[in-house]
Amino acid sequence: MKKKLFYLLLCSLLFSFPVMSQSKYNGIESNLGNLYRTSDAKSRSISPENFTGEKGQGGMATKGTGESASRELGQGWKVSPSVVIKAHTTFTVAEINGSGVIQHIWMTPTGNWRNSILRFYWDDEKTPSVEVPVGDFFCMGWGQYAPLQSLAVCVNPGSAFNCYWPMPFRKKCRITMENIDQKDMVLYYQVDYSLTEIPSDAAYFHAQFRRVNPLPYKTVYTLVDNIKGKGQYVGTYIAWGVHNNGWWGEGEIKFYIDGDTKYPTINGTGTEDYFCGSYDFDTRKKNAAGVDEVNYTEFSTPYSGLHQVIRGDGHYNVSQRFGMYRWHITDPIRFDKDLKVTIQALGWRTEGRYLPLQDDIASTVFWYQTEPHSTFPALPDKDALEVN
Repeated sequence: MKKKLFYLLLCSLLFSFPVMSQSKYNGIESNLGNLYRTSDAKSRSISPENFTGEKGQGGMATKGTGESASRELGQGWKVSPSVVIKAHTTFTVAEINGSGVIQHIWMTPTGNWRNSILRFYWDDEKTPSVEVPVGDFFCMGWGQYAPLQSLAVCVNPGSAFNCYWPMPFRKKCRITMENIDQKDMVLYYQVDYSLTEIPSDAAYFHAQFRRVNPLPYKTVYTLVDNIKGKGQYVGTYIAWGVHNNGWWGEGEIKFYIDGDTKYPTINGTGTEDYFCGSYDFDTRKKNAAGVDEVNYTEFSTPYSGLHQVIRGDGHYNVSQRFGMYRWHITDPIRFDKDLKVTIQALGWRTEGRYLPLQDDIASTVFWYQTEPHSTFPALPDKDALEVN
């Protein structure tokens, strides 16, 4: 029944978008409602079997990670399905010249996902518009696989990372992966994109990572600040590690828009409320004896989810850890000049009083804006990124 409802919701969404007029349609947006429309956009894909994405140049490798396995078959038989990124080196995943839009990214990185740093550069910018550990970019901040099914990000069995955020560019796109680990890593990947004209009102995709562990007492956690320009905030992922007993999600999220100072324009009512859950994410299922069980309930939907609950093993891995996402696809947070976003960490004291928590909070936020963007805060070093 749940699968049927999910399918009906997804179909409703895909068919609900207005079909663009022929004069405007250029293949940038694609859904079931306009999938039959022809377009002048050119489909391309970059992978280890075609590093440049050039037309008619796929599967030509004679050297690669599949060289030994294909030795009796030769060229064209999966000679280069992946790359090895050496320790402390940066690999260029994709470099595209001209105007176009990235439509889908798939990858399966090995090793420590916090030690592989994704960066995206649009046009000729010197500082990245995206700088996020690969696990957190795909909502896997705890370094452990958890299934996730949403419109913007899917993580499928075998730790298959998929991203569907559309990412337009006008002159150039460059994507890199830096391996800050002591060990080499293997990366299978594919970047699917179209070469096409980009509308004048198209903004650029951005994503920023932050982590504080522990959060200082009576301090709010800043998801992002110093966004300058015009655009829209479209998503939040948080890897939340709890250091106290009891419920941890009473805190409110706040959006300070276009000059807000002490008080925000948009003020949430609680952490689980913002992530589209309620009452501690607890459905109080009945056990075999008919008694209510108090427990967290994982869920994953097109727009939001508590997709990961790590309950601890009572031995060395004792902490409770959570992964949550919220996509503002139908309700983007618009800003004309600037944006700041914060969230409180609140639990409960005795006698019904709030307790400011000192938890481990790591976040990745996603937005579109006009360039240039403000310089990001320095990424935490390897020790400060570590999950422990």
